[in-house]
This record gives sequence, structure tokens and C-alpha cells, in this order.
Amino acid sequence: MPSDTASFGFQDVPKAEKAERVRGVFSSVAAKYDLMNDAMSGGMHRLWKYAAAAKLNPQPGELILDVAGGTGDVARRLKKLGDAAAKRRSLEPPEIHVIDINAEMLEAGRKRGEDGLYWHEGDAEKLPVDGHAADAYIISFGIRNCTDIPAVLREAKRVLKPGGRFFCLEFSRLAIGGLAPVYDFYSFKAIPALGKLLANDPDSYRYLVESIRRFPDQERFLAMIQEAGFARAAYRNMAGGVVALHWGWSV
Repeated sequence: MPSDTASFGFQDVPKAEKAERVRGVFSSVAAKYDLMNDAMSGGMHRLWKYAAAAKLNPQPGELILDVAGGTGDVARRLKKLGDAAAKRRSLEPPEIHVIDINAEMLEAGRKRGEDGLYWHEGDAEKLPVDGHAADAYIISFGIRNCTDIPAVLREAKRVLKPGGRFFCLEFSRLAIGGLAPVYDFYSFKAIPALGKLLANDPDSYRYLVESIRRFPDQERFLAMIQEAGFARAAYRNMAGGVVALHWGWSV
């Protein structure tokens, strides 16, 4: 793919256009985003997010960034775990910041009520965060929508303290043989139909499916994390590779 273009689903578009197109998709789906996640995954996304939050293991007093955090689904799980850890040790709870480029997604999250989270509008490629400030960073189901994935990884490295933890939860490549036809039918037929039924927006959900197929597979993404300078990088498949959790440490 030429360096002046980026993938938008199965299309290649000028890099300058991708961010606006993605913003349009998520502005469209914001109000029904959590409902659609439940419908598309049969509620499994909740288990995946909880597993990612548990692996991050928020500790008392930490500053944690939930980047491309949308409605704050993962951040709330982090806060619950972090608050419990702090209470057990009579220490200050972690400070959890949700950062997302889409104001509508953030507003949908805020409307869920008082939660003790910090909300910021910001780009994953240019975070409004000082260097070496964060103890942990997580991006869940968001990095594939970014224009420049290596730039996002470098920015994550910049904002993390030495020893800081990086985590990425993202759709990946099916690792179970024989299920590809069923998975393809569900992805390209059922999910857009659900988008039409529940959100009256099949095109946005068709884009989300296509963006999954354009995202690097587990091993290639692992190599990208290592190339960004993270140590002890590894990953774990979930649901047979439908989703993968990658991680690494800033050194």
C-alpha cells in the first residue's frame, strides 16, 4: 500500500481522509455502540475486556491510560479492579484516563453516570500526555481504526514510564481450521444485518468488519510492537484467535 494512503475497510484512502471517515463511523454508531457490541459478540466482548483489564492488573496510585477508550467500558473494569486493590491495602486508587478522538463516543460514556474516570478528547497518534507519565496503557478494539499504527505504538512508548505496561486487545486472525466459511458468513452477512436492525446503519458495521480483515495478524502485530521498542512482547489468543491480547513493557 502506498505510504500516502491508509486502509479504510477494504478501500485505500488518502491518509488525510481516514481520520475523518473513522470519526464519522463512530459518531454514527456511538448511541448504540455498547448494544451492538453485545449483539455482535453474544456478550463475549465483556469477558475479553475483563480478561484484558485483569492482565493489566491496575495497582494503587497508578496513572493508567485507556486510549481509544470510547464509552469507557474497559476503563470501568480497570477502576473496579484498581479500587479493590487500593482498598485492600488502604492506599490511593489508580487514576484512570479515557482518551478518544470522538466526542460523541466520550459523551455516550459520560451519560452512563458518575464513575470517577477522567475523560479527554485526543488522538492516539498525538496524545495530550507528557512523556514518561503513565504506568500502564491499554487500547481495546481501537488501534485498527488509527491511520498510522506504528505511530500509535511509538506514542504509547513515549508516554509510558520505564517499566510501564502496554496492552492491546484487538480482533485478529482465526486460528481454528475449518471455521473460516462460518466466520466469514457471520462477519460479512450477519453483522451488517444486525447493524441495520439495531442501529439502522449497516455500512458502518460493514466497515468495522472489513477493518478487522485488513489488520495485521498476531505475529506481524507482535513484530510491530517489538519494532516500537517494547520488551518481553507476547500475545494470547481468545476465542480461537477471533481476538488477541498483545502486551509489552517499556524499557
